[in-house]
Amino acid sequence: MITKIMEIAKRPALYESGTMELWTDEHISKGMLECHINPETDAATRKHSTVQKIVKWIGTLAPGTEYRNLLDLGCGAGIFAEEFYHIGYNVTGMDFSERSITYARNSAREKNLPITFHHRDYLTMDFERQFDIITLIYYDFGVLSTKNRALLLEKIYTALKPNGILIFDIYTPYQYSERHEYKSWEYAESGFFSGKPHLCLNSFYRYDEQNTFCDQHIIITNHDVRYINIWEHTFTKDELSQNLSTAGFKIDNFYGDMAGCNYCEKNKELCVVARKG
Repeated sequence: MITKIMEIAKRPALYESGTMELWTDEHISKGMLECHINPETDAATRKHSTVQKIVKWIGTLAPGTEYRNLLDLGCGAGIFAEEFYHIGYNVTGMDFSERSITYARNSAREKNLPITFHHRDYLTMDFERQFDIITLIYYDFGVLSTKNRALLLEKIYTALKPNGILIFDIYTPYQYSERHEYKSWEYAESGFFSGKPHLCLNSFYRYDEQNTFCDQHIIITNHDVRYINIWEHTFTKDELSQNLSTAGFKIDNFYGDMAGCNYCEKNKELCVVARKG
C-alpha cells in the first residue's frame, strides 16, 4: 500500500483524473447534496440569498418574456431552476449527479413546478437550437480540461437558438495569487470524502504557466487508497474572449460576478454574457 500511496502522492500531470468523482461517489454525493440545499452556505449552490440576487439580475438582463426557454447546466439540486421558473422562464436543468437530480425532480413535483430535469453529463448533450438562454453557474467551466471546455462551448452553441445567450462565471488568476503549494494530512473517523475512519493527504499544486491549479486529496482506509484531483483553470479576459470567439460567440459584456456588479481588472471572479453569432 505504501508503494501505491507514494506513486499517487506526486505532482499530477495537467488535468489527470483521480479514482474518485465528486458527483457520482456514493458517500461524497450525499455531502454535496447537503451543501446544495443548505441555504446558509456557499459550498455548492451558493447561499440562497445570493441565488435570488443572481436570478433577479439575469431576469432583468434577459427577461423570460424575450428569452423564454432556459437551460441551467450543472443545476445540482434545482435551487436555481426553481427560482428561474418563478420569474417566468420555461426551465430545463441538467446535472451529472443522480442524487442531486432525484432531489430536484422530487422537489419540483411536490411544488407542482413543470421543470424538466436531465440526469446527464452536459458534455454529451445533443440539443439543437432549443434554448434562448443557457446558464453555467458557480465556476463549472474552469474545472474542465482544455479539450472539454472547447467541446462544451460547441455543445452550447448548437443548443442555443440564433441570437441566444450564454451566461457563466469563472475565476481569474487573482483568485489564487496568494495561495502557495502545500501538503498536509489529517485523520477523521468520518468526513466529507469517506464515511469510514481514514487518513486524508491533502496537496495543492500550482501550474502557473497554464493558470491552472489542483487540490488533491488522497483517502487512505484500512482497505483501500483512493484519490481525487480537483482542477481549476483561471482565465484572463483575453483568453476567455478568444475561447468564445473560436466557438462562434460574440461577447455582450463582462461583469464582476453573476449578480451583475461592475468588473475591475483585479477581480477574483468574472461573469461573461456571450451571444450566439
